[in-house]
Amino acid sequence: MLNLLEGIKVVDFTTVVLGPYASQFLGDFGADVIKVEPLQGDGFRAVRPGPSEDIGAGFANFNRNKRSIAIDLKQAAGQKIVSQLVEDADVVIHNMRGLSALALGIAYEQLRLVKPDLVYCWSPGFASHGPDANSPAYDDIIQARSGIAALNADADGAPQFVRSVLCDKVVGLHLAMSVAAALVHRERTGEGQSIEVPMLETMAGFMLAEHLAGHTMTPPQGDIGYQRLMSKHRRPFETADGHMAIMPYSTKQWIRFLELVGETSLAGEAWVSNGAERSNRIDELYELIAQVAVGRTNAQWLEDLGRIDVPCAVVNELSQVLADPQLSATGLLGTFDDQGVGDLHYLKPAFIADRGMGAKPRRAPHIGEHSREVLKQLGLTESEIQHLIDQRVIGEHLADC
Repeated sequence: MLNLLEGIKVVDFTTVVLGPYASQFLGDFGADVIKVEPLQGDGFRAVRPGPSEDIGAGFANFNRNKRSIAIDLKQAAGQKIVSQLVEDADVVIHNMRGLSALALGIAYEQLRLVKPDLVYCWSPGFASHGPDANSPAYDDIIQARSGIAALNADADGAPQFVRSVLCDKVVGLHLAMSVAAALVHRERTGEGQSIEVPMLETMAGFMLAEHLAGHTMTPPQGDIGYQRLMSKHRRPFETADGHMAIMPYSTKQWIRFLELVGETSLAGEAWVSNGAERSNRIDELYELIAQVAVGRTNAQWLEDLGRIDVPCAVVNELSQVLADPQLSATGLLGTFDDQGVGDLHYLKPAFIADRGMGAKPRRAPHIGEHSREVLKQLGLTESEIQHLIDQRVIGEHLADC
């Protein structure tokens, strides 16, 4: 856990994956992230397996370094607590629809009255100036509409979802980046602002950055779609004992590879040395790799391609990723030793900083685990806090439950 955002307070209304992934980065960088949940908690808590009834494995992997307060936002007393939280906060972040935020009293136009210099960043499914502004959206919906499912079609041409909540995580990164940029702007100018990070528009731009291709120009100079990635022969190649990613890319790498596999004459062809012409004929080269790949084992390819500095990798199953030699050496997993939930692995952030190390990371919280602590920091007395709990405005986690 780094301390680069130490002193920054984030009021976090995010749920499921997209928003929690974004706010977890803020917590990893040292911000005080206060996760505001309904009394029943974030719905993603229920996804199993999990170390406790209210902490599923998925929830744990997207909510470390946060404190949880459970508030019924449909009650006026709950909205009053939110106002107190925001008064003393730097950032509000959420991933709900605009009308939903308005109904809960947490829209930007409502909260900037409480905190004029507030950094407010949010991620709906669709941009608020479009016809689908208040339509529901989850990762699968955006994979479908952004072209991902079609690009990931199976051998019969049927569209397939990528087996990852890819859109949630990519948009979550954009959302976290918007918070960081807005904080820098506020530091320089004193101005707060609202930044909207819509899922579909973000993912469409993400996908088309390379695939707009010939349609980048007017009139178009070729089809939409990055030619190299559209090749039917671009795939992990079957070897004598498994599968490998084999990827000569530069001119020098292609020439060295072709010489390695005995294609000396082809290596000397002018079109192989010409990046544009090689790009137009990339399918031929990938087909050649497929033909020669079966002649060596994975170990032989690793040795031979490593010797001539051509990028390659053995295809790992998910179960093999943790044992990857690079990841084993650098340490992908850390462990929380927690008496309440037992040993709990977490995925270490990949950032490597030469300074700014802060406190040790904390596991994902129980529902309302920090409700009393947060309310005390707002200046409420024990009797006031207990009254809010008794009235079901505030929820708290009881350790012996």
